[in-house]
Amino acid sequence: MTPDVDTIVIGGGVVGLAIGRALADAGGEVLLLERHDSVGSEASSRNSEVIHAGLYYPPTSLRAHLCVDGRRKLYAYAEERGVPYRRCGKLVVATSAAEIPNLKMLKVNATRSGVDELLELTGHEVRAMEPDVHCVAALLSPSSGIIDSHAYMAALEGDLTEKRGQVVLNTQVDRVNRRGDFYEIETSEGGRPYSVTCRRVVIAAGLDSSRLARGLYYPRDYDVPRTYPAKGHYFAYSGANPFNHLIYPMPSGAWLGVHATLDLGDRLRFGPDNQWVDRVDYNFDEEGGARQQRFEQAIRLYWPNLPEGSLHPDYVGIRAKIYPEGAPAADFRIDGPETHGLPGLVSLFGIESPGLTSSLAIAEHVKGLLEQGANGPAY
Repeated sequence: MTPDVDTIVIGGGVVGLAIGRALADAGGEVLLLERHDSVGSEASSRNSEVIHAGLYYPPTSLRAHLCVDGRRKLYAYAEERGVPYRRCGKLVVATSAAEIPNLKMLKVNATRSGVDELLELTGHEVRAMEPDVHCVAALLSPSSGIIDSHAYMAALEGDLTEKRGQVVLNTQVDRVNRRGDFYEIETSEGGRPYSVTCRRVVIAAGLDSSRLARGLYYPRDYDVPRTYPAKGHYFAYSGANPFNHLIYPMPSGAWLGVHATLDLGDRLRFGPDNQWVDRVDYNFDEEGGARQQRFEQAIRLYWPNLPEGSLHPDYVGIRAKIYPEGAPAADFRIDGPETHGLPGLVSLFGIESPGLTSSLAIAEHVKGLLEQGANGPAY
């Protein structure tokens, strides 16, 4: 029996598109299934569009490795394909002397992860660069930047379809089954159920990855992680942007704080916050103005002259975390045959920030896992 297609990628976000492109470029026939009417409709288009350097993650983690490698790949790809980007740099600021030891520890961590271009600045040096920023010290990350995520995803989709790849929209994947030597993907397209078979499958479904992976039977003891949605609100600034760099406060645990980010049109926005939720809801919850007050309070720690009433609600994103509130940040989970025992299957969980930056490196990593498991079961 021959399957309908060689490889199916479930999920048309930036990571799924990058994986589909890499697999199609390697010569495989790839079908990418996306439940919405366009690619990148959820987390991939509801983020800060920042190209991260790789400052925050444990040096031995997948997050650190894939971010540093992915950042280099992303800049090169954007240059080659004409995707708009700007290497504007980022300032991580300490607003009190008590934060300086943690700032120095952050530099040590980043250096161990392969980020070796960081510069330590005094508050005076920062004010010479950014007169509106208040701080006593800072780290300058010159390799941080911003990118047009929509143009980037359009380029990935174009590369995928130019090869032996196809993107199928409005297709909800209901279940993944193992049938003998193949996988059967049960889907609903326009409310009509149908199934398609494949030799290999990649679950890159973001908030839905845990549900789909949990429906499979595994030949060994394997734990599918639970996904914990975390909602992040963004406010836009109504005045002229006073900053040339991205401005980040010191991180608070797994949260990077309310930071100032720019887009390629020089529009200034702030966010995200971190609200743990039990369902996917993209409505902006203003909490009777309390949320805006919290944002203003956080922003004024590094921008004391933020004008009154200059923020307005912009958009909301939801991140697919695989750790609950109060727990340490988890590493990316990219589980291949050596982990769960099923040949031809790679499942991705908890691909939140820096997923956009890491996307091309993640794609190469997934391709490698599939090639390692190409000769049959890993059990």
